[in-house]
Amino acid sequence: METPEIRIALVTGGSRGLGRNTVLSLAKKGVSSIFTYNSAKDEADKVAELAAKEGVKAIALKLDTGDIASFDGFVEQVKAALKEMGSDTLNYLVNNAGISHHNTIVKTTEEELDKLYNVNFKGVFFLTQKLLPIISDGGSIVNISTGLTRFCVQESGPYAALKGAIEVHTRYLAKELGPRGIKVNSVAPGAIQTDFSGGAVRDNPEANKFVSSVTALGRPGLPDDIGPMVASLLSEDNRWVNAQRIEVSGGMFL
Repeated sequence: METPEIRIALVTGGSRGLGRNTVLSLAKKGVSSIFTYNSAKDEADKVAELAAKEGVKAIALKLDTGDIASFDGFVEQVKAALKEMGSDTLNYLVNNAGISHHNTIVKTTEEELDKLYNVNFKGVFFLTQKLLPIISDGGSIVNISTGLTRFCVQESGPYAALKGAIEVHTRYLAKELGPRGIKVNSVAPGAIQTDFSGGAVRDNPEANKFVSSVTALGRPGLPDDIGPMVASLLSEDNRWVNAQRIEVSGGMFL
């Protein structure tokens, strides 16, 4: 009897919100994960325990995705984790970790924009670059974007602009990695009820009501609306989907 092929994903920001749900959705499909957390080690440990209950291994590694100088050391940790899992390559990469920002273009400071750029674009760019040698040919990358690249909401311009850069980067990366058979797509969630932005959608009744009023399906999204979709996109069922921006918003601002 043949041993099942080990499939392993690396998910940044996997201790909470969409990243957490992605790790657990992948676990249900038999995919093990190496996932990162920034500060919430207790929450990361819980995610690893829940993944284990699905019969797969999940290893949490600490990473600040805005600290590019730490990436070489992080890649060595990933290699050690892969060895522990019985592999030397990743099948999938999900660039999920990010920070929010709410300010007008007029009032945004250089310090604010630099921080946003370092985490939401520069970190994604260089972490992917550092990991490419250990992503298997035929693998898949998903970059998390936002519905805000299509529709405009006040005080979201700087955040949306850098996610727009992620979407362009996604297409060029797909072109460049095509000879290796690596697919690259961006997933653009709408407003989701998580603790992102301080729980702005989840914990603010007025914001929740507004999002519901402008969404065709009549409610804000949930992590369970996103994680399974990302897991599905990474699967062999979607092997011919490449260089696409896929919005998962329930139909916001149609």
